[in-house]
Amino acid sequence: MYAKTIAKAPLRLGLAGLGTVGMGVIKIVQEKADLLALRAGRPVEIVAVAARSKGKDRGFDLSGYAWEDDPVKLAQREDVDVFVELMGGSDGPAKAATEAALASGKDVVTANKALLAHHGQALALAAETNNAVLRFEAAVAGGIPVMKALTEGLAGNGITRVVGVMNGTCNYILTRMEATGQGYNALFDECARLGYLEADPQLDVGGIDAGHKLSLLASVAFGTQVNFDAVELEGIERITNEDIAHASDMGYKIKLLGVTQMTGRGLEQRMTPCLVPNSSPLAQLDGGTNMVVLEGDEVGQIVLRGAGAGMGPTASAVMSDIMDIARDMRVPTFGQPAATLVEATPAVAAAPAPYYLRLELVDKPGAMAKVTSALGDSGVSIDRMRQYGQDENADVAPVLIVTDPAPRASLDAAIDAMQSSGVLVSDPVAIRIEKV
Repeated sequence: MYAKTIAKAPLRLGLAGLGTVGMGVIKIVQEKADLLALRAGRPVEIVAVAARSKGKDRGFDLSGYAWEDDPVKLAQREDVDVFVELMGGSDGPAKAATEAALASGKDVVTANKALLAHHGQALALAAETNNAVLRFEAAVAGGIPVMKALTEGLAGNGITRVVGVMNGTCNYILTRMEATGQGYNALFDECARLGYLEADPQLDVGGIDAGHKLSLLASVAFGTQVNFDAVELEGIERITNEDIAHASDMGYKIKLLGVTQMTGRGLEQRMTPCLVPNSSPLAQLDGGTNMVVLEGDEVGQIVLRGAGAGMGPTASAVMSDIMDIARDMRVPTFGQPAATLVEATPAVAAAPAPYYLRLELVDKPGAMAKVTSALGDSGVSIDRMRQYGQDENADVAPVLIVTDPAPRASLDAAIDAMQSSGVLVSDPVAIRIEKV
């Protein structure tokens, strides 16, 4: 009955990029055309596509779509209402085509986190200048509707903190290290064989990919201009099986964790390995799944969990933006007019927190006393400490310390004093403990 009342003109899409996500979008449009029309109140159809190779067999019939070799020309076609950018890359064709679409007054949907992390403010201003919308649900946490939650569901909240695991590859490696006892290098190679790594693996294991996502979340959560350069980045390369085992023994799991919050010192944006208590929902997150925790002054804590990548989940997020446009739901790119977004002062130091500290001490009298003296002189107190049996052939005494909350600068000063005292066999490992 309702289907007969659909009389609006179709929403016409121009899709650039026919990789995994692009083909996922085509699959949804082709297989769910009637459902999309019912839910949007108008048909949604693809009229033209662009990609690097026209002749490649992609498993779907593309003969009904016009082909453009140049994505900029696709973005400027008069029969395209929404330009869907799924090419990737912070510059080059993705940026040029997105700019061309916005200049032509066309709405844009993208899954390109790098593009927005580096050029988000300029693109948001261009969208508003040309009465267009720029949507990017799929750029952050795959199929999890976190942007919709922030801009719509939690619009009546002052956001106090956003915390999350936002890179499935890193979470896969860390959870497999714990489950199998395999080392980082072996699991890195496994991820390469399974196709889990970006073309530049450092984007994954170095935290860059997740840092892009965090900078976008921070902008929406705190009304600030995107500033990826201010994100503190540290990857998972230095995490060892010993750290994972010792953390577990003390009631923690290690995660590559993104944290952003506005403080009196400025805007914190950190994407670094952290320990989380076993009682935290983040500690239960295994494999390639993502989780984002949103904390608001009215609602308290909201936990969103789901697939962070893959054809179906990411295409689902792309389609959610397309459907909003089809329904004439028009929201500013970062939740409020781009001209009102402030340039946030980056926090020069993170808020005080407890730390996990792994030390290898020379096995001789007085070594532990020098460690406790260095911590005490720097204003860092010890919550608990464990000493494990040393290797009888190495004359090394492994020691684990969990500190009370302290500024990182104070901990670093204590570590410097320890290194100067000559009691350390190797560089210590210090990992922040995040209470979530």
